[in-house]
Amino acid sequence: MPYVNIRITREGATAEQKAALIAGATELLQRVLGKNPATTFVVIDEVDTDNWGVAGETVTERRRRGA
Repeated sequence: MPYVNIRITREGATAEQKAALIAGATELLQRVLGKNPATTFVVIDEVDTDNWGVAGETVTERRRRGA
């Protein structure tokens, strides 16, 4: 029973894009590992950019600087 957790920044991913991520991850596990899609769970967590850090600073600040 695979469990896939996808974390993205909360910046307006559409319902269609999230559905494509879920379908794609499920298909990949089926194709590569032979996992049953009926028992494959995919969860998407959206994280505020203030709560996501890279290289010692928030994504919000990095984007503000254009990094």
